[in-house]
Amino acid sequence: MLVEFNTLPDEARVWIYQASRSFSQEELGEVKLLLNEFIEDWTAHGSELRAGCEIRYNRFIVLALDQSINPASGCSIDASVNFILQLEKKYNIGLLDKMNVSYKQGDFVAYKTLVDFKKMAKQKAVSKNTIVFNNLVNNKMEYENHWEVPASESWHSRFM
Repeated sequence: MLVEFNTLPDEARVWIYQASRSFSQEELGEVKLLLNEFIEDWTAHGSELRAGCEIRYNRFIVLALDQSINPASGCSIDASVNFILQLEKKYNIGLLDKMNVSYKQGDFVAYKTLVDFKKMAKQKAVSKNTIVFNNLVNNKMEYENHWEVPASESWHSRFM
């Protein structure tokens, strides 16, 4: 069951898929439609799931699930990952590589390999004040309050 993202409870489980590049405006429209279609049909053991999504900065797909109604199952999580894999192929874009870092440079969102980010930290090209995206948040409340934070407040701090 597709619902508006902002109506989901703070405890809703969140998955964040960071794109290796920004989606074009045309792609954004298509991806949003495909996400909505996927969520409409998303189930766990035959029971529909109450979920929503949003796309931030033209490059982060955020999927959220209200587990108080029906929790995610291994099969439903597999279905969502398979859906993301289909998006990767269709748009020739990386969405599942966790070994990359996104951070802000002014209004621009930069995307680097973890190795390059570590080098930049050593060279002081990024600092503890650099705004990073902590894609390891678990629920909607953490996403809204601790996703976009200074590196010093995230797992990225180990490189500073």
